[in-house]
Amino acid sequence: MKLLAGESRHDGEAGAFSAQVFAARIADIGHGGVSEDRGDHLLNPDLGQMLATTRMRDAAVLVPVVDRGPEATMLLTLRNASMRKHSGQIAFPGGAIDPEDGTAEHAALREAHEEIGLEAHRAELLGRLPRYLTTTGYSITPVLAVVRTPFDIIPNPDEVADVFEVPLSFLMNPRNHRRESRVWEGRERFYYTMPYQDRFIWGVTAGIIRTLYERLYA
Repeated sequence: MKLLAGESRHDGEAGAFSAQVFAARIADIGHGGVSEDRGDHLLNPDLGQMLATTRMRDAAVLVPVVDRGPEATMLLTLRNASMRKHSGQIAFPGGAIDPEDGTAEHAALREAHEEIGLEAHRAELLGRLPRYLTTTGYSITPVLAVVRTPFDIIPNPDEVADVFEVPLSFLMNPRNHRRESRVWEGRERFYYTMPYQDRFIWGVTAGIIRTLYERLYA
């Protein structure tokens, strides 16, 4: 069967937002275009030059899709309000890549264990998204994984105020992606938001989720 532009052989099949189909979509697309950086500059082109001349610190986050049968979810954290950076914001488990980590994958799994107690053997690594460049000076590698149930969550209270799940079908629906803006340092800055119930997903986390949608579901 020949597919039209934008179509996937998984469209319309039962369990379209299951962890199995999520993994199959990643396998289909492979790593093509993974070197094409994403980031805050895509919605704010004037930031491009600044990011190009900024010395970035390498970081990694785990993008954990939880196998919940036909309706997978995405695991997210609420950062502790006392954190020095991005306090009180919704985020993926992750942080800076330390020299001893070696790879983004190892760093993402280490951070997930340190922040929420997720054991590495519960996460099946599937691939990466393009690096996401931030105005705070980080080059973030999102590591994609399916988390098999059951698993234990033990939040680190110094870093994480809450851990919760959002349906993958909600996050991969472009009708739930809002483009908003606010004035920052005298300039209007644009970003994505994805409000879900009483949760406000925005900024880098929403940008990474948007990248996932564009690569796998658009």
